[in-house]
Amino acid sequence: MQELQRRQPADSHAGYVRGILFGVGAAIVGMAGYASFTILTGLYVGYVSLAVGWLVGKAIMLGSKGIGGRRYQIAAVILTYAAVSIAAVPIAISYQLKAKSQTESVQPQQQQKSAGEADNSQAGQTQPTPKPSFGEAILQLLVIGLASPFLELQDPLHGIIGLVILMIGIRIAWQITTGSRRANIQGPYENSSAARV
Repeated sequence: MQELQRRQPADSHAGYVRGILFGVGAAIVGMAGYASFTILTGLYVGYVSLAVGWLVGKAIMLGSKGIGGRRYQIAAVILTYAAVSIAAVPIAISYQLKAKSQTESVQPQQQQKSAGEADNSQAGQTQPTPKPSFGEAILQLLVIGLASPFLELQDPLHGIIGLVILMIGIRIAWQITTGSRRANIQGPYENSSAARV
């Protein structure tokens, strides 16, 4: 029994870090795949989150060389949730760009204002609000992305279905990163036929 336990891979900080790095890579690939599929097909299919959970879980286990446990499971849950929820950001940006280009092509070009009208309108204008910096814009997008599964509850039926599918994807990642179970060996036992002789 001690020999079998010695053969089991030992958990280490290096293994955990390697597992997290593999998991982050898989989360990025999963997010990009989820967003690309939705943008290219126009279909918003929540079931892709199941594949993302599987991919993240497998990547963490590959990076950790089969070692799992609670901290690997927590990392898998966080990475799966982040990958699926943040995928909503590029999807929303793509939809807004498409909608903007369609409205610009439909609306006729407005005629130029006369010089007098332009002067009058400029006199009455207030100062424009400053645009957020690049960092602030990225932070806002991340917050909106992370909240997106709950923001979808504005449409209760689709929102609840999406959350349930996301939870199943998270559960897949959780189960995969449980890790290898230690052998439960008990004994030695006497062979009943040998005991009779």
